[in-house]
Amino acid sequence: MKIKEFSLNFNLKLLTNFKEMFIGEYHRTKDNKGRVFIPSKFREELIGGAVISKGFDERCLFLFSKEGWNNLRSKIPAGPIAKKNTLALARWFYASANDEAIDPQGRVKIPQNLSEYANLDKDIVMVGVSDRVEIWSKKAWSSYYDETDNKFMSDDNTLEELGF
Repeated sequence: MKIKEFSLNFNLKLLTNFKEMFIGEYHRTKDNKGRVFIPSKFREELIGGAVISKGFDERCLFLFSKEGWNNLRSKIPAGPIAKKNTLALARWFYASANDEAIDPQGRVKIPQNLSEYANLDKDIVMVGVSDRVEIWSKKAWSSYYDETDNKFMSDDNTLEELGF
């Protein structure tokens, strides 16, 4: 194999293995059937299907690609079955998860129980957070973001404690 052919094949392999991460903030409107348009930048990763679940630390939802879901699934402890916290986490998280498809118009349906959990009304915000998309009520996101922005902008030690 010639050097140019090797270089081209290597570069193509790198490009095909590259997965786009989710970044950005997008304001959306949920329709009366609970559907919301996925930002076009997110659709390619989600075209093979998506999983929506409760978020871990805030009243928001997590939206994963199938690959992202499988990566997370491997991190959630599956045993030992005798540990109550292990069982509780698995039950709580998996019970809330829903397998959803992106429709031909680029929308995903947010199940009613998850919509109620995250207090979603008509106006929502979709936030790309590296390996997942978070779905927030506009009011909750605004409050959370303002509080977090003030925290990081006013306290130099916070970033230093995180290793920056």
